[in-house]
Amino acid sequence: MSRKYSPPMETAAGADGSRRRPALRLLCPKTSILSAPFPSLLWLVGSPRFLQPVTVAAAFRCLRCLPDDGPFSPNLPQEADEIRGLLVRGFDIVGALLFGSANFEADAGRALELARALRERLFGEKASHDMVGGCVDAATGDIRFLVSESIGSEVVEGQEVVWEDEPERLLLEKGCLLRCQLPLQLPLYLPLDDKSGTEARFSSLIEFTAANLRGPHASYLVEGPTATSEELHHSVILHDNDLNYLSCLPINQNTNEHNTKIVYCSEFFSKKRHDLSLMRENADAIQITVLSNQSFNSSKAGSPIPVLKYFPASANLRVINLKLDILCYSSIDLPVAAAVSELVIPGLCDQLSVMKKAIVSELLTQQPQLCPYHFVPAGLRIPLTAIYDTRYGEIEEKQSELRRNLHFRLGLPLDRPLLRTSNALTFGDMIGRDKNLSKNGSSILRDVHKEIPSSGVLGGIMSLIDGSYEYYHYLHDGIDDNGWGCAYRSLQTIMSWYRLQQYSSINVLSHREIQQVLVDIGDKDPSFVGSREWIGAIELSFVLDKLLGVSCKIINVRSGDELPEKCREIAIHFETQGTPVMIGGGVLAYTLLGVDYNEVSGDCAFLILDPHYTGPNDLKKIVNGGWCAWKKSVDSKGRSFFLKDKFYNLLLPQRPNMVFATSQSDQPPARLGTRCPANLPASRPILRCCSDFQSPPISVHRDPAPSIQRRVLDQELQHGTLQPPSSAGAPLTLSPHWSCRIKAPHDR
Repeated sequence: MSRKYSPPMETAAGADGSRRRPALRLLCPKTSILSAPFPSLLWLVGSPRFLQPVTVAAAFRCLRCLPDDGPFSPNLPQEADEIRGLLVRGFDIVGALLFGSANFEADAGRALELARALRERLFGEKASHDMVGGCVDAATGDIRFLVSESIGSEVVEGQEVVWEDEPERLLLEKGCLLRCQLPLQLPLYLPLDDKSGTEARFSSLIEFTAANLRGPHASYLVEGPTATSEELHHSVILHDNDLNYLSCLPINQNTNEHNTKIVYCSEFFSKKRHDLSLMRENADAIQITVLSNQSFNSSKAGSPIPVLKYFPASANLRVINLKLDILCYSSIDLPVAAAVSELVIPGLCDQLSVMKKAIVSELLTQQPQLCPYHFVPAGLRIPLTAIYDTRYGEIEEKQSELRRNLHFRLGLPLDRPLLRTSNALTFGDMIGRDKNLSKNGSSILRDVHKEIPSSGVLGGIMSLIDGSYEYYHYLHDGIDDNGWGCAYRSLQTIMSWYRLQQYSSINVLSHREIQQVLVDIGDKDPSFVGSREWIGAIELSFVLDKLLGVSCKIINVRSGDELPEKCREIAIHFETQGTPVMIGGGVLAYTLLGVDYNEVSGDCAFLILDPHYTGPNDLKKIVNGGWCAWKKSVDSKGRSFFLKDKFYNLLLPQRPNMVFATSQSDQPPARLGTRCPANLPASRPILRCCSDFQSPPISVHRDPAPSIQRRVLDQELQHGTLQPPSSAGAPLTLSPHWSCRIKAPHDR
């Protein structure tokens, strides 16, 4: 397909004989546009009905191209199929940008032509709004663009590109979300002796279902977001005649001159939200429920006589289970009847079409379990929908590849999870509140360190935890672990960090569940479950590896006096990994949230979250009592916080650097041969030790069975040898029946 295209460059006559050149308004982050690779093609997404003309809210990268033609020749059918399931109704294709432009007019015109073609494939009709075709100069990054008028074929060159300062306000102040969930059980009858017509019968069934979303038998219950005690729960039922009557009315509440009460979307919200972070935490949406009015009488002559028709035939019955779940974006000034008619119903039809194509190839075998999820990932300012096959969970290869493609299409970073099911939006105030409750209903404090005063280190540089965490401490959740559970509490805080950063959807484990994991991997005897035995840094690393696939570094120090010497190394951890650190020494364990370090003077302080607190979750009491505070190794009165005569282990959990691969814990254990390098995982260390092996004593023990998962220290074993203190220099080799671990006698 040729890239050469020269659109007519016409100029509308104005008062001075020329037409005002339009500006391109961009609400999406600059990185989503300017970080695209060269050459490439971006689809521009806007909401021409609800936002100002020539406004771009998001940009999707083109991933499907024709063979040997590159990004300037996209495979439009494939692109349309993928974007149809992704794009929320209320948003639309408003243009395209070509990167790596050599000829502005030809390439911008080509982008405009492609955007029109994609939009027509998506919605089945030509655009009635302004469309943009632009190109980005490969050398300067400058954007030049053409605008096609909504009426006629006039094309003019744009004047300037405007990056909006408050894009979230523009999107959310006058906008709202509508959500409709519709579970379906569709009966599909297939002849026993003829499989050739299966696809046609299934297509007819889907078309019949979509057609029945309109008509006298379909009604729609519209409800506001979950009401609090101070709010009224507004609701209304819409019938077919309501949808047909109101869908053509203008978006202006002041023009309501009809006798019928017109209900607008704004009436379902008592407050407005302008912050996307609040939407990601707890999204408010108007809830739409589809009702089937089976008692509707379509006969004016009276009640119809029931008629039963019987067609004897041999057939197989397959019940197709579908779970539709759509989001729509609307102006709050739009009547809800128009929103249902023009956004919700077409959105349901779109999702039916997407699911039909995903199911039809496996209709006669194992039916996919398709489940839609809604996201507003960091780096994107509009909601989107992804449909996952949940048969095999998130570790399944196809779903990992799907998420990878979505990250590429949306220009999202590849080193953090943004589109896992744990990242999906939650809806309703009650759901949002429940996320901050523990198992017994008590509240869980988050990020308590944000309220504490400065450390007192002059000229120091603070390196802190990156992200949110929950504070777990003694007696929390009604468990009396006073005197033995501090390391368990530190592990719970660490697990909460991985969950809140969306690296995991696993709930924070109880003490008993932690103990059961250690028994399951063969580290502890069955009698350990339900006991009050301590655990240390090594046990924590085992649990994190098993459940989350998280690797850990361990820093060993012989005395509490030596901890300040590790301050630089700890600071690097917080700057590069950002995870909470567990400190175990003597009979105590703490959670470390950061350090404040002056490299010149050597002065430093440690931000300690103390799990030994036994009081209520009172933030003021916790801060004033020093349960979360900066601690120096030796304070101004000469008192040592870290004990001089105790050995300390610091557990540094690592941030996963790849969010698509299956986790280590989901894989069968690797068999270890006589030489370790060929058998250790190449992609990630299981456990890394940063200090000399001679610091703690080393014990080598034999596993009770070859099937138990092996634990190895890969840094010291990268050459296949290990020197325990008791050996006479002979190298230690590991067989499939052996594992190695550090045993620190005071690591609790």
